[in-house]
Amino acid sequence: MKKQDAMNRDPIATARTLSEAVPYLQRYDQATVVVKFGGNAMGDDAAMDTFARDIVLMQQVGVNPVVVHGGGPMINEMLDQLGIKSDFVRGKRVTDAATVRVVEMVLSGLVNKRIVQAINGQGGKAVGLSGKDANLMICDQTNPDLGFVGTPVEVNTEVLRHLHKAEMIPVVAPLGMGRNGETFNVNGDTAAGAIAAALKADRLLLLTDVSGVKDASGQVVTELTPQQIIELTEQGVIAGGMIPKTETALDAIAGGVRAVVILDGRAPNACLLELFTEHGAGSLIRTPR
Repeated sequence: MKKQDAMNRDPIATARTLSEAVPYLQRYDQATVVVKFGGNAMGDDAAMDTFARDIVLMQQVGVNPVVVHGGGPMINEMLDQLGIKSDFVRGKRVTDAATVRVVEMVLSGLVNKRIVQAINGQGGKAVGLSGKDANLMICDQTNPDLGFVGTPVEVNTEVLRHLHKAEMIPVVAPLGMGRNGETFNVNGDTAAGAIAAALKADRLLLLTDVSGVKDASGQVVTELTPQQIIELTEQGVIAGGMIPKTETALDAIAGGVRAVVILDGRAPNACLLELFTEHGAGSLIRTPR
């Protein structure tokens, strides 16, 4: 009897969840959402499939998703296999001519196509491209000391809009084209922020390996303003690897993105929880309304 009760409750709970999601489904109908995907989930087949299923569901309920991915661990593994030494300056990879060839091979090939395959395997229609395709991201060199590392200065979103009109999901590798034809390695968060700003996206979701922005007591702050981000950074509360993510968030908001969410990509269905439930996930950053 107890087993039967549990079975009866599951459909009821599912129906209730769907009913409660209706206002959020309406809210995000035809909204553009840029998702930065990276971290541990990229190396886990089960997590990859869950992520891909979430992206497909987002599109099927009317969202226009753009996936921008990283691939640092995979790049490191390939460089090690090839015996190419890689140095870092302030957390950014020094990218010489040999390294940038490996970066392009791994990001545009191995990583990008794996994500595309996962999305297509869940019933979606994903198309992989890099920032070099259709001049999506034109970059300037970030710092001569870093070599072929670029900062996006021009983002041409026409190809992304065409893919959305064709009901396809763009999956973008963070590589850019220089004005003289150079290939530049672009930080994944930076690329996602630049693309989101150019699209005037409703949301930029930065999936990471932590649960969000934390205050001085170590508790996740569920909603912050850009000014609070600046203050927490000046106080040293926001530090280390969280600084580039919050800087990306501030730049994206200044560029026209409605809100940025930093959330734990390891949590099952993190994107769906953030978009389609009352509770959300992670830390929401936006200007005061």
